[in-house]
Order: sequence, then structure tokens, then C-alpha cells
Amino acid sequence: MTPTVRGARILITGASRGMGRLFAERAAAEGAAALALWGRDADALAEVAASIARPGLRVRTDVVDLEDLAGLDAAAEAVLADLGGLDVLVNNAGVITGNRYYWELEPAAVSHTVRVNTLAPMHLVSRLLPAMLAEPGRAKRILNVASAAGIVPNPRMSVYAASKAAMLSWSDTLRLELEQAGHHHVSVTTFSPSYVATGMFSGTRPVALTPVLTPERAVDRAWRGMLAGRAHVVTPAMVLVARAARGALPTRAWDRLARTFGVHRSMDGFAGRH
Repeated sequence: MTPTVRGARILITGASRGMGRLFAERAAAEGAAALALWGRDADALAEVAASIARPGLRVRTDVVDLEDLAGLDAAAEAVLADLGGLDVLVNNAGVITGNRYYWELEPAAVSHTVRVNTLAPMHLVSRLLPAMLAEPGRAKRILNVASAAGIVPNPRMSVYAASKAAMLSWSDTLRLELEQAGHHHVSVTTFSPSYVATGMFSGTRPVALTPVLTPERAVDRAWRGMLAGRAHVVTPAMVLVARAARGALPTRAWDRLARTFGVHRSMDGFAGRH
């Protein structure tokens, strides 16, 4: 793929705010031909669409509940029929329901997190990937937003971490399967950031030597990695150090190190969005 998405048809989930909105702005600025913006707030999606409108760019908005797989199927079919296919899919939408210990969580909260963060992206790719495979003449990209929580265990976010660890493992395996099957025009990039200041993780405590990312910085890293076809983008750098240390150290030694750096208490004051 060229260094921009000029002329591309792009679908972004969770596009009404935060990183999703920034992804949409980046795509529009780089000359995308068509954008499909998905979210749950019709007014917010309309505002994003109006803010990025420009000659030559076609924007459609769809109110989609990612827990509703039948509705997701219908929305995916409508996008394919309308745009004639996709060149880029950004699986950005995600949720976290609180900072309770696992045994304190309601089963509905557990199901909701896994459905939105893991099952919906997997299901969406199953609906859109065949059309991508059928167009080998243009490079295709899939960007799956995971999390550093899927790499480094952290108390009070067990289900969120599990949902993102599953996303990471599935996404990277999908990349390998596409390569093994010879579909080299489709690249899969997994993005695993630490805390991003979008409001989703409001109230969290900073981890030593691990700055909270601005949404602009996070989106820039993910976007450039996606365009380059990189397999995995991890940021900030201390997450890579933590991954290596966790793999090298005995479990209890790693636990002590993580506590020392404040990892295990980072969710204590979590408030999230209101």
C-alpha cells in the first residue's frame, strides 16, 4: 500500500469519538474515497461525518450494535453493496465495564465485554475478508486494536485483558494464515497500546516509565504501522520491556517487579467514561 490511503474504501468501528474519530479524520485527510463509520450514537456519527466532509469523499454512517451479530451481518452486507468492497477495515471499537475483581462482576458484564471486544471483530472479518481476498489487484489492510492489557496481566481488568489477549492471538494468527495461504495483498496489523487518554480509562494511575498516550500519538503509531503492513505495533516502549521481562523472569519475580512499577494498582481509581 502507498504511504497514504488515497482512493481507499474504509470501514471504522467505534468511529463516533476518541481514536475512532481520529482514524476517520486521518483517512479523510489522506484522500480516502469512501468511509463507512460505525457507532451507537447517530448524532455523534453525523457530527463526525460533517466535520470530515470534503469534495471527492463519500461518507456513510451506520448505527450498529456490535453485540447484535445479525445486525452486524446486515450492516456489513449493506457496506459491501454500497461501496463495492473494502480496502481497509479498522476494528477500533472496545469497552471496559469497570474495575471490580472478577468474582464481583455480573455475568452480563463479562459477556458484553467479550462480545464487543473479541467476538464482534472476528465476526466482522469473517463477513468482509472474502471480498478483500477476491480483489488481489490492490493492497488491503486490517487493523485490529488490541491492548497492552493482553500482554501484561493487571488486576481489576481480568475480562477486558482476556478479551484483548484473545483479540491479539486471533489477529496475529489470521496474519499468519493469510501469508501461508498466499494472500499477500491482505496485511493484518495488531495494535497494542498502554493506557490512552480518550476518557475510556479515566481515573487510572500512571505506571512508572510508561506515559499515558495521547489519542493522537496512539492513532499515528497504529496508522503508520497499518500502512506499512507491520504485524504488531506495541507502544509505549516500556510495554515491550515488560513483555520481555515477563518472559524471562520467574512468575513471582515478575509479579514483584510489576507491583514495584505500579502496574497492579493502576486500575484502583478507574472511573471510565460517564
